[in-house]
Amino acid sequence: MTSASDVAELLRERILSGEVSPGARLQQTPLSEALGVSRTPLREALAQLAKEGLLIYEPNRGYAVRGFSAAEIGAAFKVRARLEALACGLVATVGAPPDVIVRLRDCIAEGDRILSKRTLDPDDLAPYRRMNVDFHETIIATCGNRFVGDFVRQCHNVPMASDRVFIWEDYQVIARSHDDHHRILDAIVRRDAQRAEDLMQEHIYFAWLVLLRKLEASPGVEAGTVQLVERI
Repeated sequence: MTSASDVAELLRERILSGEVSPGARLQQTPLSEALGVSRTPLREALAQLAKEGLLIYEPNRGYAVRGFSAAEIGAAFKVRARLEALACGLVATVGAPPDVIVRLRDCIAEGDRILSKRTLDPDDLAPYRRMNVDFHETIIATCGNRFVGDFVRQCHNVPMASDRVFIWEDYQVIARSHDDHHRILDAIVRRDAQRAEDLMQEHIYFAWLVLLRKLEASPGVEAGTVQLVERI
């Protein structure tokens, strides 16, 4: 990993997954040593992430992971819900290619396997997250409109609105969410565009409601700024 784009992708994933929390400072020297990269591509990567809105730069203090208010997170969820609903509708209208259907079914099967334990194992969070990201991004990539993907990625730059973040503590909540995946795929296969759109929009809005309840109950929410979301 030597290019600025590689470093930016690694840091982006760590921020979006919650591994690096809002407010965390990214100091170039220790970060360069930890990642095993020179400071030149690291500086370029940090500047790129600041341009994307994931980091903020303060003179003489360097870069920090940007925090977002609950209102900003909610606004990003609403836009993401509409965009991903549109993607579902487009895929259902045209009809998903057989290989896409197979991939989406594989995602659902993986989720079923994980949830078959009837409890949430901390070790299962990472594979469930990968499954979820693959499910959503496969639909977006298949919709035939590149602007949908571009704008969804902008929404993901509000980290807690990303499809990589979960409140991994209530089995029934996760099981309910994964059941949405089943119904969304069924609507796509049946080419019921309106139902596919409605299901995806509700699916993402439900994720926002779960997160909002967590934020409202969290002692880390002060002055409208989200400081803590439980991530396992």
